[in-house]
Amino acid sequence: MKKEELIDKLNDLEWEDFEVKEAKTEIPKSSWESVSAFSNTAGGWLVFGIKQIGKRFEIQGVSNPEKIEQDFLATLRSGQKFNAILSPQASKYKIDNKNIIAFYIPASDKKPIYYNNQANTFIRRGSADQKATPEERDAMYRDQTFGTKTSENAKSTSRADLDDRSIRQYRDYMSRFNPEISYNRYDEDELLSKMRVIDKASGECTYGGLLFFGKRDAIETYFPDFRIDLLEIPGTSYEDASSRYTFRLNEDDYQNLWECYFECFTRLKKNIDIEFKVTGEGFGEELSPGLLAMREALVNLLMHADYFSPAYSRIRIFESSIEFFNPGGLPKPIEELKEKDLSIPRNPIISKLFRMVRLAENDGFGFDKIDSNWKKNNYETTRTS
Repeated sequence: MKKEELIDKLNDLEWEDFEVKEAKTEIPKSSWESVSAFSNTAGGWLVFGIKQIGKRFEIQGVSNPEKIEQDFLATLRSGQKFNAILSPQASKYKIDNKNIIAFYIPASDKKPIYYNNQANTFIRRGSADQKATPEERDAMYRDQTFGTKTSENAKSTSRADLDDRSIRQYRDYMSRFNPEISYNRYDEDELLSKMRVIDKASGECTYGGLLFFGKRDAIETYFPDFRIDLLEIPGTSYEDASSRYTFRLNEDDYQNLWECYFECFTRLKKNIDIEFKVTGEGFGEELSPGLLAMREALVNLLMHADYFSPAYSRIRIFESSIEFFNPGGLPKPIEELKEKDLSIPRNPIISKLFRMVRLAENDGFGFDKIDSNWKKNNYETTRTS
């Protein structure tokens, strides 16, 4: 992060990956909450030497930056205060002749990360560090079985491995459906860096960024059998189907997850009754709780798939039902998941990319939304196993 970026951040609307601390003479105790939260979510910057007063920020500086830096890094690398050794990236700045220190805390593959004891496990929600619930800690322990590998860099990749058209379409979609978000004002390089599509230090794509925007040839270097299997089956089950399928999504139909989403949604949309309404402003609007349920199920499937597994995600469209399948199990019984606010994504970068264009929410009630909207659509319940 450059000095100009730091200053720009102070006026930024997006605070998911940024936290300031006064830290004039010592490390604030609340810093450990932020370290835990960034480690357990999608990473972020912790900046010492800035005081927040309401919506205003005051550059106070750090009186002894060398000591603060050494104490902070020694604490994180000692393995004593935290349950795992953490290795942040440190940067120093001079603003108004005052010393500022910034540490980038990467997302950890050893979640949950906590200090002193498990009760001090935090997650990042918007601009706040929040204590994780027991259910959220359980989900993080489960996450250790596959890690957050899609947040790691795909070695030897670069911007050239990303599809230009997909990025253009994504930016256009974001400007239309989330016009207030600050990401709209960034140039392409800054956007891809801030969204963690490309790692700024190395110039390499993250696995999540590559999967979302990559060219198929580049993706298949790391994921040889990259596909979402969607089939339309002429029957209520395989047993009474007149043929194996009447349509199967071809891998040549899409390059990456962004294109795959629209290809799948187009096929799913044909099976939902949609009411078309013209708004007072003259815009067309498609209204259907079934459509919302379908979109939520599709986005959840793409966000939570284990792309490193030999198995792959599957959508089967029967005449009387639609099945969404991801390999693996659930962290908790399905009824408990429907009742609780549990949002620990398997692929944080992919989840954020869907969220920033408002194709996904951030409140953790995905199963409940799918179930309630599907009931409104046809008065039937969803089945989960």
